[in-house]
Amino acid sequence: MIKSGIDQDAIVTMFSQATAQQGEALRKAVRDATVQALQGRELTLANIRNVLKSVAQATSAGAAQNPAPLADVENLLGKAFDGMDAALLQAVQANRKALQQFIDQGVQLQEKQLKNALADVEKMEDALFTTMAKAAKTAGGPLQAPWEHVLATMKAKGTDTGAQASSTVEELMAQAQTALREGRAGSLRTAKAMMDSYAALVSGVLIGMSEGLQSAGSPAPTSTAAKGRSRK
Repeated sequence: MIKSGIDQDAIVTMFSQATAQQGEALRKAVRDATVQALQGRELTLANIRNVLKSVAQATSAGAAQNPAPLADVENLLGKAFDGMDAALLQAVQANRKALQQFIDQGVQLQEKQLKNALADVEKMEDALFTTMAKAAKTAGGPLQAPWEHVLATMKAKGTDTGAQASSTVEELMAQAQTALREGRAGSLRTAKAMMDSYAALVSGVLIGMSEGLQSAGSPAPTSTAAKGRSRK
């Protein structure tokens, strides 16, 4: 089944058959599948939540079928979380690149759309935790406790997404304030035109980032997550 651009059946199969030794392959497969799904839509918080929800549902469905000991299954769920965190980290970086362009062009912090974009970057980690908490509750049964333990561990440690989001917002706000003091301001019409297409632009930046990684020799994202399993 394809939902939100995710081949859920492939993820279900992958997690139902995975062993603890395949954890890193699972992380990479989840990351790549999540990034591909995000690339196929405007990069809004609503779309991000929908993609994460689809990945989490498929992960839970597959893990529930896995005959491995519960401790091993929890480790697999942790790898799935890491994969989604890695995908959102790329989304934060795409936002950073796009917002940098706007600030360089003189878009000011007073612009409502710029403020909203920065606020959404800050909310990405929360979107990840909230979506995973709902997934844990929905999974119920023997999977609920492992999911909740994964979430508690990640909240205590912090995510790469959260760390990058905080530094991104802090640095971009400082740059915008400097630009304002130096009088580098674009016209209202130009700023509005740029920000109106912001979500679509960020999605394009995310695609470009992935293509750049591939040309540098990184593995290409796979739309069939099961490939990550079959290679490992």
